Amino acid sequence: MGTLNQLEELTERLYWLIRLRWFALMGVSCTVLFVDKALHVPLRYVPLYSIAAVLGVYNFLFLLYLNRLKTVSPTELPAITNRLANAQISLDLLGLAALIHFSGGMENPFAYYFVFHMIIASILLSRRASYFQATFASFLFLLTIGMEYSGLWRHFCIYRYGFCALEAGPLPLLGSGAAFVSTLFIAVYMASSISLKLRQKDAMLCEANLLLKEKDQIKSNYVLRVSHDVKEHLAAIQSCLDPVLHGMTGALTPAQEGLVRRSYDRTGKLMFFVKALLEITRLKLSRKIEIGPFSIRETAESAINFVEASARAKNIKLTWAVTPGVEEITGAQVYIEETIANFLANSIKYTPEGGSVDLIVGDAGASVLICVSDTGIGIPEDEISHVFEEFYRAKNAKAAERTGTGLGLSIAKEVAEKHNGRVWVESQEGKGSRFYLSLPKQAAVPGGV
Repeated sequence: MGTLNQLEELTERLYWLIRLRWFALMGVSCTVLFVDKALHVPLRYVPLYSIAAVLGVYNFLFLLYLNRLKTVSPTELPAITNRLANAQISLDLLGLAALIHFSGGMENPFAYYFVFHMIIASILLSRRASYFQATFASFLFLLTIGMEYSGLWRHFCIYRYGFCALEAGPLPLLGSGAAFVSTLFIAVYMASSISLKLRQKDAMLCEANLLLKEKDQIKSNYVLRVSHDVKEHLAAIQSCLDPVLHGMTGALTPAQEGLVRRSYDRTGKLMFFVKALLEITRLKLSRKIEIGPFSIRETAESAINFVEASARAKNIKLTWAVTPGVEEITGAQVYIEETIANFLANSIKYTPEGGSVDLIVGDAGASVLICVSDTGIGIPEDEISHVFEEFYRAKNAKAAERTGTGLGLSIAKEVAEKHNGRVWVESQEGKGSRFYLSLPKQAAVPGGV
């Protein structure tokens, strides 16, 4: 259990064991109370209640100690968590043995709760430690039977009428003890075997995941280099076409001008696509992005100004509002402005003439909630979950607008994740969409500077 993920998993399981023990404490208390008040079985109830109290006390102490582990050095954590797991299970076995002794010994059907502890030990501990716990549980159980049979400890028979198990003689007792002990060891063998296979598979999956991340980074670096080179060549082509198109190299015939203009326009669209590809690749590869305080109102206004001409050309009513009190937030202002502008541009592109697009920046406590709503074509229900994937475009979007990169919304998703925020969409085909971006006001950007 050397890796950080395994340590976190073990710590979570220790918390789970503590929560489980609270349920066990309530179960023990309720069972003892029921047997005492309803069944009137003559047992030693003061020791039973005392054991339950001790169980509650040491469970609380374990909880306090486990909470303090958050300040412990990572190098010391593996040994401490393993010791803590062993100590908890050992104390549980002692407590269970004491409860069994004062409530009927081997006659108590709850004696087989030892098996549950063996399964828990196999999940939390190594195979060797699990077998040690099985040996310890067997010793406690056989010691209880032996001491009660020899008369050194009092046997509290739970059956008011008839025959007590200890009166059957040594042979049946040995048979019952052997069956019980073998059950414990078989439970440990089966549970630890399954747990070991699951741990091995988990390690393989973690290794495969790391390998995939490395390959994805190699791919992204390659795309970044190639896209950058393509962008430079496209820029060179545009710079050559521009003077020809504007007659600087001499007059063109209508046919020549048409061909040059089509080439120039297509080059411009390709340049837009390459820029978007470069943007998302840089976002994925960047471990640090520049953050700082900025005005969200000014950012929203700048995004509105960017798309205002497009909205006017389609006679689309464009409105925006910022909730009073939402002024300055911390983050990467350039990326956030680009994301808002992209939401607005998408809404305008897919909203028919005469429609409306609204931008609202609202206060959501520790976060700001940015919403862009439109009366556009909407998104088919079965495609909503895919719209933030790279290069994905809904079928009706392709039909309405042939050109598009399918990268705008995936860039928005990357921006949201870089800010520990969230992005999502609500949409109904034929009625419009609402795009949401939730950002913390004080963004603790991973790797931000």
